[in-house]
This record gives sequence, structure tokens and C-alpha cells, in this order.
Amino acid sequence: MKLHRNLVFAAVDALGMIFNDGEQADKVLRKVLKFDKRWGSRDRSFIAETVYDIVRWKRLYSEIAEVKAPYSRPNLFRLFAVWATLRGIEVPDWKQMEPIPTRRIKGRFDELSKIRKYKESIPDWMDEMGEKALGKKWGAELAALNTQAQVVLRANSLKATVKEVRNTLADQDIDTKILDTHPDALELVERKNVFTSEAFKNGFFEVQDASSQKVARMLEVEPGMRVVDACAGAGGKTLHLAALMENKGQIIAMDIYAGKLRELKRRSKRAGAHNIETREITSTKVFKKLYNSADRVLIDAPCTGLGTIKRNPDLKWKLQPEFVDKVVQRQADILQNYSKIVKDGGKMVYATCSILPRENQEQVQAFLATEQGQKFQLEKEETVSPAKSGYDGFYMALLSRKQ
Repeated sequence: MKLHRNLVFAAVDALGMIFNDGEQADKVLRKVLKFDKRWGSRDRSFIAETVYDIVRWKRLYSEIAEVKAPYSRPNLFRLFAVWATLRGIEVPDWKQMEPIPTRRIKGRFDELSKIRKYKESIPDWMDEMGEKALGKKWGAELAALNTQAQVVLRANSLKATVKEVRNTLADQDIDTKILDTHPDALELVERKNVFTSEAFKNGFFEVQDASSQKVARMLEVEPGMRVVDACAGAGGKTLHLAALMENKGQIIAMDIYAGKLRELKRRSKRAGAHNIETREITSTKVFKKLYNSADRVLIDAPCTGLGTIKRNPDLKWKLQPEFVDKVVQRQADILQNYSKIVKDGGKMVYATCSILPRENQEQVQAFLATEQGQKFQLEKEETVSPAKSGYDGFYMALLSRKQ
């Protein structure tokens, strides 16, 4: 592979924003990929995949390159040189690149790969927390989370069937495969920009991980119901609920962030979902008005997001140990408050994209032991393992409110 100067420099620029300025990787790449309109799809893929790779293996590469944060520009080029060398790519003789000790880099890689925190490139505290929480399973989960995420689509049944979406994309040279275990899912055979396709513009599908697609189905919604999505965000699961309800009934999508709800409105219009009403949570009055009124409630709770590291590798470096305690307490508060929206005989799903029992099974059991929780019973729960499924890590529990 021949390295092109402008693409390498763009990747280094992006790494500086992510590592030194604390910006989110996905937002940085959206910005950087607009630097040069002449770049084709291969150029953009090179930049994105290189950046994500170096972010994913930041600790390992930093140790091999003997550099530390904050990273100077020469040090960012050293990280890039390590990445290239380990992939057998010849590093060009540019003034920004120091002479590359290829044998030394490979030797250090072999040496450090025997130590999990370097091999899987993870902070000490996170490695210790994961091992304590999951025991022997942690190593396999961590290895799975360090692989590149697949691109999975959810066919929007309000506009097209899975087969219709597949055929439409095939006409645009985008090959997909049907996932038998996920009724609405299609997985891209080769990574491509699906957002420019006519099928996407017409609302035929959304990009949504296979594990995430399980959540709305677990809620057991039916057309005509009143459903509250209590932590809707930009509405990936809200839109799935609307499709499952065939646009009949009412979905109230709530969130504390108005910007996310505006994005949901835009997505709803494209998807042809007309039974969604958004409500910004500006005070407790917003959700208290809904107490004992909903047939179904989805609590897609804020969480550490540890199950999504494969698509958000910078999360490893942004997450701090004190946040874990804070988010666990926040989840408990949300369960207490939003569970009151479920009417007698109704059902609720509590879900996270975490693999930590503290946020999942233990959180549900703690809720059921409270005065409010005793009004509910656990019907079923499911933990999706990244190591076993190949997709994001998820947890979901279906609870029913007693009559």
C-alpha cells in the first residue's frame, strides 16, 4: 500500500483532536472527512479506519512508540508509524517520520502482547473492574469489543420489507446478508456509505446494531397502545417501536436533550412514523403527568456504554471510574421515577448497552427489592454477549406491573 501525504496528515490531525482536545471520534471524523472534496470513498475509508484503529490500540501503540499524552505532532506521527509497521505498510521517507526501527517495534509488540492490559489496550482500572465483574469471561468479551463493528441495518417495515430493502440496495451495488436471528436486520457484506443511497433517503432503513434491535421487540407492543420511551435520545428504538405498532396508537418520546428530540423528529419524518410525540424533560412535572397511564414503557437507561466499545473505541479513554458509580445511581433513580408511568397490568423494559452486572441484573434486582419495585415482577431478561453474538453488548429485562 502506498501512503498518500494528505490522507496521513488528515488522520494525524484527527488524532490530535481526539487525544489532545477531547473531542468525540465520530464527530471529529465527520469534520475531517470534509477537508477535501476530491477524496473518494477509498480515501475516506482509509482515514476513518486508520483513526479508529489507532484510537482503539492507543495504549499499546503509545507504549511501543514510547510516547505519552498530551501528544505532540511528532509523537502522533510516531503512533502512525507504529500502526503502519505492524500492518506491514512501508513508512515513507518524509521529514515528519523519524527513521523507523521496524524490528524493535515488532519485538515490543510481541513482548507487550503477553500482558492483557497492553494486548487489549485498556486502562488499568477498567481491566480490573471488568475482571472483577465478569471473571474469566472478561478476556473474551474484551477481545470481541476490540474488533471492528459490523454495519447492521434495520428495515423500516412502515415502508419496506427486509427483502425489498436488500434488493433496492443491491441495485445500488450495496450487498447485504439477512440475519435469521433478527427479523428486521441486514448486515453489510462490505463497508460502504449507505447514507447517500436512495433507500436511506426514502426512509427504507435505519442503521442500528443487531443487539439494539432486540430491545423494542422485547417490549411486546401492539398497534393502538400508549407507549412511553422515557430516554428516547435521537430515537433509534422509538422508530422501531413505531414500525412494530404499524403507526397506530401513541408513542411519547422523552429526553432531557432538546437537540436529540429535534433529530428524532427529522428521522421520524423520513421514516414515515406519524404516531410519535416528543416531550423535553424540563422538570419532573413532564413525567409525573404520565404516572399510571402507559401500556408500555421503555427505559433505555443512560449507562457506561461498555458494550459498544467496538464502535466507540474512544470510550475506553474518556470513561472515568467515578462515572460508573454516578451512572448506577442515576439508573436507580430513573427506574424509581419512570416505572410509575406504567399502568396496572402494563409492562416495562429496562435496557442498557453495558455488560456490567452492576448496571444490569443487579440493578433490576435492587429495584425489585424496593417498595416501588415490589409492584412489578420480572418476566424475562436477556444478556447479549459481544463474544458470543459478535455484536454490541446489551442487557434487557421485561417487567410487568401487577394488577
